[in-house]
Amino acid sequence: MKITVKETKVICSNPTNPMSGYFAWPSVARLQDGRLAMVASGFRYRHICPFGKVVMCVSDDEGASWSRPAIIMDTPLDDRDAGILPFGESSLLVTSFNNTKEAQRAYNRGYWETAERKDGDNPYISGYLDVLDGETAEAAYLGSTFTVSHDGGKSFGEVLRCPVTSPHGPTLTPNGDILYVGRYFGAPRSPDRHLAAFRLTPDGQSELLGEIPDIPGLESHEPHAIVLKDGRILVHIRVQGQGLFTVYQSESLDGGRSFSAPRPLLADQGGSPPHLLRLSDGTLISTYGYRQPPYGIKVMVSHDNGHTWDTDHDLYINGVHHDLGYPASVELLNGDILTVFYAKERTDRPAVIMQAVWGLER
Repeated sequence: MKITVKETKVICSNPTNPMSGYFAWPSVARLQDGRLAMVASGFRYRHICPFGKVVMCVSDDEGASWSRPAIIMDTPLDDRDAGILPFGESSLLVTSFNNTKEAQRAYNRGYWETAERKDGDNPYISGYLDVLDGETAEAAYLGSTFTVSHDGGKSFGEVLRCPVTSPHGPTLTPNGDILYVGRYFGAPRSPDRHLAAFRLTPDGQSELLGEIPDIPGLESHEPHAIVLKDGRILVHIRVQGQGLFTVYQSESLDGGRSFSAPRPLLADQGGSPPHLLRLSDGTLISTYGYRQPPYGIKVMVSHDNGHTWDTDHDLYINGVHHDLGYPASVELLNGDILTVFYAKERTDRPAVIMQAVWGLER
């Protein structure tokens, strides 16, 4: 197998104002009218801060150029991550999630205070939190959120909530249902069963289908699921703890009511979190961030519906900073693959959204 990276470039940033120039956690999809849409959390001050806004950029030319980021979700809380799911004739569902006001304050006090960086208790953040009515904001927006457009992304409705969260959002089943495999919001970071599959409706109704078994002694986070042509649900999971930061796989043969025990796919520090995509020829790819030197974005490939994987192929090598990852991919009309992700190009500049266009040959 040969992977050829044809282009890598920045597609979304705010270079004129570093105070609101941090963009991260993107997802990408093809809309019903053929355009590409990329969503992310942007106009942030830094990796953990209360100023996040969910933004969307669109491309009319297969990723050769992108529109400027338009804000589509901006609650008083932090609006992290962004997933995207086109459904129906012209509808679009975009996901995010919010932390509490006090979590934001705690992050601000202890933010990345290491030997090489002392950046806690930022007055810009403290001042905002001091005047934020946290009780009102949390009553309306705390947890896993989403908003829906019924006109191809031109306008969006109110912010709704659902029980689970995942960086890249839900997926469609063959019958058109919205399947959301995610982590219960607020589940403790402990060895516990806290990944679940729900059926979600565009108006915010949800039905629990089943749960993914726990992995003894380890933490499960940020899953991504797809439904294969044979009906199997394939889930890749960020797993960490006890020196691990890697990807496990679980499967369901009964529409999400039960799942197999997750099994590891990568080395202990192989990278995460993952995003799955089925290409038009049936090939499966799963992209993931690699946060060990030299840092970057990797991909694994399966030609047998996920039973085996060819892992650890480089799509992008950063060499600058470990704050990167969360790739997501879409197939282009010419058969190439476009993968979006976030990264820092310089240690003294905010993270930006980038894309890699690449080809896959056997």
